[in-house]
This record gives sequence, C-alpha cells and structure tokens, in this order.
Amino acid sequence: MDNIIVGIDIGGTNTKFGLVDDHGEVLYQSKLPTQTHEDFKDYIAELCGAINEGIEKIGGHRNILGIGIGAPNANYYRGTIEKAPNLRWKGTVPIVEVIKENFDVPVLITNDANAAAMGEMIYGKAKGMKDFIVITLGTGLGAGIVCNGKLVHGHDGFAAELGHVIINPNGRQCGCGRKGCLETYVSATGIKRTVYKMLADHLEESELRGISFHDLSTKMIAESALRGDLVAKDAFEYTGEVLGSKLADTVAHTDPEAIFLFGGLSLAGDLIFKPTRKHLENTLMPIYKGKVQVLPSGLQNQSAPILGASSLVIDYLSNLEENVSA
Repeated sequence: MDNIIVGIDIGGTNTKFGLVDDHGEVLYQSKLPTQTHEDFKDYIAELCGAINEGIEKIGGHRNILGIGIGAPNANYYRGTIEKAPNLRWKGTVPIVEVIKENFDVPVLITNDANAAAMGEMIYGKAKGMKDFIVITLGTGLGAGIVCNGKLVHGHDGFAAELGHVIINPNGRQCGCGRKGCLETYVSATGIKRTVYKMLADHLEESELRGISFHDLSTKMIAESALRGDLVAKDAFEYTGEVLGSKLADTVAHTDPEAIFLFGGLSLAGDLIFKPTRKHLENTLMPIYKGKVQVLPSGLQNQSAPILGASSLVIDYLSNLEENVSA
C-alpha cells in the first residue's frame, strides 16, 4: 500500500487540497469553495468527502501518513483557526479536532506563510539551510522564520507576523485595525495603494491613470513598468525600499542565510528584487552586509500551497523518528 500525505491550503475564497507521495510529487489536486457553508462542520464534511474521492481517483487503498493544513490565523499548538478576518466562521474554530473525527491520522496546522517556509526547506531552494525567512507577498504580507532548522512558532503560536510591523504609526489603515503596517505598503494591495497615491501627487503621464483600483493588478503595474511608465517604476522602487529597510531590521533579529520572496508580487522579478536587495544592503548593520541573499522561492507554481502544507507532516514524522532514535 503506497503512502500519501494530504496537503490543504485554506483561502478566503477557495480551499485547495492535494495528495502528495513520499517524493513530493502531487498525485492529485483539486479545490472547493471555502465559505459556502454556514456551519463549519458542514464545510469539513465536504472537504473530507472530496479528499476521499481524490484517493479513489488515484486508485484507492492508500496509507495516509498525515494531513497538513495552511490557513489564515492558524495556531500550531492548539490546532485552531482564531479570529480570521476573511473567513465567515468567527472566533476560534477547532479544525484539527474536527478533521481527526474523519481521519485517524496526525493532523498539523499552521499559517500559510509558515507552511510556505517549511515547503521551501523540504522541497524548495532552502534545502540544506538552517536559518532563513520566507516572505509571502499576496493580498497581504506573511512571513515564516526558520532558525536552526526549526520553524519559529513563538510562545502562543503567532510568531513572525512581519506584515504587521509598523512603518508609520500615522500611515495607511490596515485590516488588523492599526495604521501603517508593512503589508499596507508591501503587498499586492499595498503597491496598488502606492500607485494611486503617486498618481494623485504627481502630474506625469501614466497609462495607469485610466484604470480603476478594483481592476488594477500587480501584473499590470509590472507590465507598465517594463514599458517605461514612470509611476509604475517608481511604485516598485518605493515598495522595494520599504521592504528592504524592514528586512534589515528582521536580519538583526534572526541572522538568516537567505530571505525568499514568494507570491504574486515576487513574480515581478527584478522590478521588486533589485530595489529590495539595494535597500536591504544600504540599511543593514555592517556585520551583516554582503551575507544575506534575497532569492525567489523555488516553489512558484500552483502546487506550492499544497506542498507547503504537506511538508508539515514530513517535518513532524522526521522529528518523531529523531526522538525515537534518541
């Protein structure tokens, strides 16, 4: 009987899930809407049913080693999703407990950025690294920090919320309720806000002026920048400056070998990487200069969230074996 791991990525709109073999190959993947059910347990029942259907489609009779889950506001220690602003189930949701009622296997959960960091270490470019950071640049900004080969969860399970370090206490309003958080400047939403501020503050011609905020995307901003649009180019330069300077602070906390950028905004390539690297180097303490790489993730594909979630199980089983052998 072949072994598989179930990887689940819970997003505000869709839940992606897949079946992964021992070598990191995704044998099957699918998705379902996250928030069609008022009752959380009805959603879990549908998800577990879909997982079982997937197992049947790859031949059935598979040994599930475990289930890994990446989700917003997930608490690794308690196995819960807590006060997630973009999910309809409010308060604390005992997701691990409910899934274990359907599958009698180890179930691990963490936030999506932590899952991305673990996936980078097991399947991506961080293989062999013990100290690194993954920054996820999507609608918001998330982070996963690995120190001495271990994911940093913190005392209460919510470490590495770098998207909510303060850039300007009187700055842009954030969904967390505070002002001036990093993700309001550095994210897909953040760079759009930067573009519109620049369009308001300057008179330069720009092909972005006729596009509504709702319709604007990071891809459109990147394409305009590559065509020489000054507002688009300046928006990426400013975004990289903010990100690089704050990453320099993070380097002082963790002394990483590398920082990986993952997600939609990172797909802009040199437009975001060049200013980020430049301003990181300019802001670093002298003892760190020239030592920290800023690299694109090795998991930039549709299966990345599934691999990241499944890697939680790989790490759990590896630690289990180490403890037994010790």
